[in-house]
Order: sequence, then C-alpha cells, then structure tokens
Amino acid sequence: MQVKVYIDTHGCKLNQADSQVIAKSFERAGYSVVSNSSVADVHVVNTCTVTRVADKKARQALRRVSKRKPQALLVATGCYAQRDPESLVRIAGLDLVVGNTGKNELVERVREALENKYETNPPEEPSQSVIRPVSRTRVMVKIQEGCNQICAYCIVPKVRGRERSVHPNDLVGRIAEHVAEGYKEVVLTGTQLGSYGFDIPGTSLKKLLERILMETSVPRLRVSSLQPQEITPDLLDLWANPRLCRHFHVPLQSGSAEVLRRMKRRYIPAQYERQVDQIKTMVPEVGITTDVIVGFPGEPDRAFDETYQLCRRIGFSKIHVFPYSARPGTTAAHFSDQIETKVKEERAEQLLDLSREQGKQFRHGLVGSRQSVLWESRSSVPGAQIWSGFSSNYIRASTVSSSNLRNQISLTDLQHVDGEIVWGVVRGEIR
Repeated sequence: MQVKVYIDTHGCKLNQADSQVIAKSFERAGYSVVSNSSVADVHVVNTCTVTRVADKKARQALRRVSKRKPQALLVATGCYAQRDPESLVRIAGLDLVVGNTGKNELVERVREALENKYETNPPEEPSQSVIRPVSRTRVMVKIQEGCNQICAYCIVPKVRGRERSVHPNDLVGRIAEHVAEGYKEVVLTGTQLGSYGFDIPGTSLKKLLERILMETSVPRLRVSSLQPQEITPDLLDLWANPRLCRHFHVPLQSGSAEVLRRMKRRYIPAQYERQVDQIKTMVPEVGITTDVIVGFPGEPDRAFDETYQLCRRIGFSKIHVFPYSARPGTTAAHFSDQIETKVKEERAEQLLDLSREQGKQFRHGLVGSRQSVLWESRSSVPGAQIWSGFSSNYIRASTVSSSNLRNQISLTDLQHVDGEIVWGVVRGEIR
C-alpha cells in the first residue's frame, strides 16, 4: 500500500498549476495522489488569501479535515500559509504549514512529518510504482510568478514575490511531456502573463507562444489572463492559429478612472474598452471574461454606475464580481473611506445580475455556430450517455453520444441553450 495524498486546491489557476506540480512531485517520490479525500493518509490544502472569504474557506477546510480525519497528516500550503502562518498553526490538528517559498521542499517536509506523527505505527514507505490518474484533459503550466505592479488592494506581491519568468526551453519541454502524457489542453498561468520574459533576454509572451505552437503538438493552448495594456495587435495576430483558445480573461476591476487611479491600476476605462473592441475585431466569436471589485474605499455611486455602464457596453461572457476585501499590509487597507458591507453586497448583486444576462446572450449568440469542444466528463440518464466539456471560447457544452468522447476535441454544431449549457451535435473529431 502506498501513502495516499489528497490535494485540495483553493483560488486561482496559478494555484491549480502549483497543485499539479505538487501532485507530480509526490508521484515521483512514490506516493499515490488520490481524488477521494476519505482514503487519504495526507491531506494538503493549497490555500488562497486574496480576500477574507478565501481565508475563511481555507480555515474551514482545514478544520473540517481535522475533525473528520484526525489520523491524517494535515498540511496547509499556498498563499495564506505564506502570508500568515502564525494564525494557521493555531488550528487544532494542523500538522504542517509550508508557504509558497517552501513548496519545492513540501514532499520532504511531509515525509519528515509522517515519521514524527506515526512514530509507533507509520504508514508504509512510498513505493516507486506510481499510480497515475486515468483521465487527462487539461493541465495548468506556470510560466511566471510574482508581480511588480503594487495595486493598492492586492496582497499577491507579498505572497508571490517579485516577477520572475520560467525559461522557455523548460516550458517547451514540459508542455511536450504533457502532450505525451495525453493532455489535450495546456493552460498557461501566472500572476502577470503579459510581462513574461522581461527578465530573459530575447523572449516575450508572443515569442513563447510562437515556440510552443511551432515546437510542440499541443492540440489546444489557452492563455489564462492578460492585463489590457499588455494586449497588442501583434500579439492578437497569433490567434489566427485555431490551436489558441478564443477566450481572454482581462481584469477590469473598475470602470471609473478615479477609482482605477486610487487602485494604482495602469490603464483608464477608455483604453480598456478600446483593447476589448480590438480583441473582438481580431478574434471572431471570442469569449471575454473579467474581474470587477465593487465597494473599493471611497467608491461613490457615480463611480459604480460608470463601472456598470462600461460592463453593459462591452458585453462580457462572464463577470467575476468581488466585494472589496481589505488585505493586511496593502495600501487600501489603511484608507479611511471604507464602504459599508450592505452597499458592497447590493452593488455586487447588480453586477452579478448583469453577468447572468450577458452570459445568456453570449451563449444564445453561439447557437447555429460550429465550435471545437474538449469533452471531459460523462453522465448517464436512462437510454443515453451525456458528455460535457468546454468550447474554445470557454462555454460549457453538452452532447448525447454513445461513443467514448473522453479527452477528444470535436467540432460540434451548437443547437440550443439550457441554462448555462449549450447543447450540440458532434460533427467530427479534430484530434
């Protein structure tokens, strides 16, 4: 029996990428990474700390495991563990706290902790016969980490450090390995993707994308997030290649020039709108999602209305709405003009209503089109097998098929919308 490890990931795609690296490290050391937490000997919670809610969810997850499986080795890692390890160590039953800077040593720290926790009756030593997951569809690959842009509300620079890029040779090799393992989609993640390569002579995000497309056979390549000022026509030209997913996540945060200035963002609303219009012009049927913070300190009603109207004009496929949450050590946490919780909640609900309306419009607008869909999961109903996956423009799609579509990319004719799902008929396999 191998020591079984379960990894519970909170937060962003960068954390998901970190968790996948952690999982592979455990596997290489002979541990078995499992998808069922109830059988795990080691439970790792990869935490997020971007908001107070994220902190709360991390603490709840840790306490829940401690209560339900007190015999398991309980580990906290990630951004919360980096920012405030002292508060986490006070959680009863938590055995180990490892911040972002210690993730490379996580496996060894766990091995040592297991020896200490089970001095009398330890789990069996890891074997070298690794059990790998059967299903492989999408994998996150971290291309850079850290942020040099000190936004007034953001804790990320404190928990991820300064910007540093992964060498393109390493990335191309890693992606080739993932393709050989059977993954059909690679998602490039990082804190500031657009500044990738600034610290490596002769490279940039554009050059990296060109190398990946030229030197690997990855069927689908997705870029997780870009700042508006980082999007140029030269970069967008690459999306003529159908292997690049037609989805952009472009954080807005506010549609008010005054609020953006206080946030220390590096663009103005008019610039943001121009960049999004450019994306829509150069990338047909593109899905554009965004982040918006409501209730930033000092945000007057008119500023929120500017944000709302800008979002309405743009027409996002989804708006991720975050009521402002003061983070210790950030500039905005010291602002005296904090917004009442009730006001933040009301504004958030207005934007979420708009997001639902625009998402519905976007999905209906795709009816009658042919989209590439990566099929990921199957469910059964009487007399039929239903497959579910995501389109290139990041819309959840479903189809009825008796064929095994798992981990296949298919051209699919979208026919009707049911809630947040667009149903279609498979017309042909891409790969």
